[in-house]
Amino acid sequence: MVEVDLAGRDIVDPRVLTAMGLVPRHLFVDDTRVGQAYEDRALPIGRGQTISQPYIVAFTIQALSVAQGDRVLEVGTGSGYAAAVLAEMGAAVVTVERDPDLASTARSRLDALGYGQVEVIRGDGSMGRLDRAPFDAITVAAAAPSVPEPLVTQLRVGGRLVVPVGGRRSGQNLIRVVRTGEGTEVEDLLQVAFVPLVGQAGWSDSQIGPRRGALRRNHPR
Repeated sequence: MVEVDLAGRDIVDPRVLTAMGLVPRHLFVDDTRVGQAYEDRALPIGRGQTISQPYIVAFTIQALSVAQGDRVLEVGTGSGYAAAVLAEMGAAVVTVERDPDLASTARSRLDALGYGQVEVIRGDGSMGRLDRAPFDAITVAAAAPSVPEPLVTQLRVGGRLVVPVGGRRSGQNLIRVVRTGEGTEVEDLLQVAFVPLVGQAGWSDSQIGPRRGALRRNHPR
């Protein structure tokens, strides 16, 4: 996976590649999906959510320019996989998940695998965590209708936010926002397809409809 789907493409940060090689992705998927764990594809994890494909995880973390000791907020814990990769890179990770079942499972899994330093919080990640701010980097694992302003305000000056922005099902771009002393710098990175971000600064439950339509392959197009 690391050699072909990551280093074989445009993932060049050696710390990202090392961390991706250390985290056992097969332990973050359902038992029925273990045989597909190292394929470059998103997989369902229940509750209408997915574990992102390895390339997207690596691309996002590389775009965040995470350094040892950085304070990182993850919006959308899901399986806990990306949080584990960030922890392997020496980041202090705070991850927020709105679904109580996913949050509980991720907490148990991270503890069992030795990532007990990751702080898992159940709540509306679209609003960030003002009580834990400021952050050096913020990553969002679901698509927002626009860049969530609460997340931007919780970045340090020089902090980076990477978030998918666009429609609920399509027309999404992965965006990097860098907070500067004068405002922000915004850059489009690539086209993607993510599940919608549900929350006060995202989509409402009524807007996204039944969860059965939420499963998307989150790959660059």
